[in-house]
Amino acid sequence: MNICIFGASSDIIDEKYSKAAYDLAAKMAKRGHGLIFGGGGKGVMGATAQAVYDNGGFVYGVAPEFMSEYNVFFKHCTKFKHTKTMAQRKTFMEDNSDAFIIAPGGIGTYEEFFEVYTLKQLGRHSKAIALFNPYGYYDKMIDMLKNTVNEKFMNNSSLELIKVFDDADALLDYIENYSGEKVDVQKLRYDLKDE
Repeated sequence: MNICIFGASSDIIDEKYSKAAYDLAAKMAKRGHGLIFGGGGKGVMGATAQAVYDNGGFVYGVAPEFMSEYNVFFKHCTKFKHTKTMAQRKTFMEDNSDAFIIAPGGIGTYEEFFEVYTLKQLGRHSKAIALFNPYGYYDKMIDMLKNTVNEKFMNNSSLELIKVFDDADALLDYIENYSGEKVDVQKLRYDLKDE
């Protein structure tokens, strides 16, 4: 399957996050999965692409044309698609991926995560969404989501649409065995009490 990995494009982050992402993507490639990603050659994004490339996997980069001026693209993509806008980039990755992994990242990664999460809650896709949480990077965001449920801004069932992992093998096992049941949108409505 082709798995989309969202993650940081910065080289100033602690190297432990890029290394964890490299190890995850290397295992992914060894299991025969391809990568669809944002096309960047640095940070977590670059580490995932390098890992898949190093292990003979399929690397599909997707980025808007305006980013060409920054010369930040991963140089060894199997295929590369230029889009006009960031929105088109996300739509292409969403439509052409079989599952999503959210690796450590910043505001762009959060935005990508919450879009695929929202679309799943609205029944627009039924693909696996796995948060890769090495070193507890996403712990506070997970606490925020739980608080969102506690304060009744979101139904508790919405938390079941994502899974959190710090172990790469367990994460990949989850994605490979994910059944992709259609989401019951009515069950997830935040304006209805939990049964």
